[in-house]
Amino acid sequence: MPPLFTMACQAYDRIEPLRTGEVRVAGAQLNFLDLPVEETFFRMLRFAEFDIAEMSLSTYVLTLAKGAPFVAVPVFPSRAFRHSAVYVRRDSPITDPADLAGGTVGVPEYQITAAVWVRGILAEHHGLPVESVRYRTGGLDTPGREEKLELSLPPAIDVRPIGKKETLSRLLLDGALDAVYSARNPGPFNTPDGGGLRRLFPDPEAAERGYHDRTGIFPIMHTLVLRRDVYERHRWLARELVKACERAKAAALSGLGETAALRYGLPWLWAEVERTRAALGEEWWPYGFEPNRATLDTFLRYSHAQGLAERRYEPEELFAPETLEEVIV
Repeated sequence: MPPLFTMACQAYDRIEPLRTGEVRVAGAQLNFLDLPVEETFFRMLRFAEFDIAEMSLSTYVLTLAKGAPFVAVPVFPSRAFRHSAVYVRRDSPITDPADLAGGTVGVPEYQITAAVWVRGILAEHHGLPVESVRYRTGGLDTPGREEKLELSLPPAIDVRPIGKKETLSRLLLDGALDAVYSARNPGPFNTPDGGGLRRLFPDPEAAERGYHDRTGIFPIMHTLVLRRDVYERHRWLARELVKACERAKAAALSGLGETAALRYGLPWLWAEVERTRAALGEEWWPYGFEPNRATLDTFLRYSHAQGLAERRYEPEELFAPETLEEVIV
């Protein structure tokens, strides 16, 4: 009987075939737990409950200096452009990222991957130095969120938690914050009129497409990790996991633009697939090390520059060495 491994990951379309068993990891059985990302991150970091888990790229990088309890493989279940993640009040005079200099911005956690990308992009491409903004951390719509990992930041970077009963959304609406950087929409924004909020970039899709045209980067949010003791006992698992994830992604994306009978409940999904292919290329969601080297290198540069990573890691240092070469599926 093949060994059984527990894998915690949100069942994205590109991961779903692993959950259903349509795609199998050679030599292994999976006990797949479809969990929300915040729960997976918390349980893996606090209790190391799972053999394999989805993990925030930023958090994983920080664990490298805290005993390196995990080993990543170059599988990236979550990617997202983040110009759309900057919110201000609808009546705010702020119309350009550089206008936030000297202001106060809310982030759920300073170290979360989405915030690292936003700060890096705004600093490098929009004239807003990271240290020119004060950062306040806490729950977006529910009070009580705290940093998952203890941070040691340079004095020039001002990061403090909000009150235990406060939320970033409410503080933004009340004028105590000038903006919020958030991977999720603030709750008020989800109402038909936007709840008094707007995105800073009036056409975020155009901004994100322009960013990709200039840089070739489709930002990585999450990676897959193995608990280090599992990896050390089963070194073969890292490479077989990458191979299985490649097959699962291929199975999920193969019918995405089908027009004969719509696989998903969006009438013009085929058109979006064609637009995405034209903008990002045929392999628009690449796994593996080499196709993602430049994106990873940019993220690592941002993490170090923002006072998070203790040193400037090289992309090769992130992953099991067995997975750095091209994996033939």
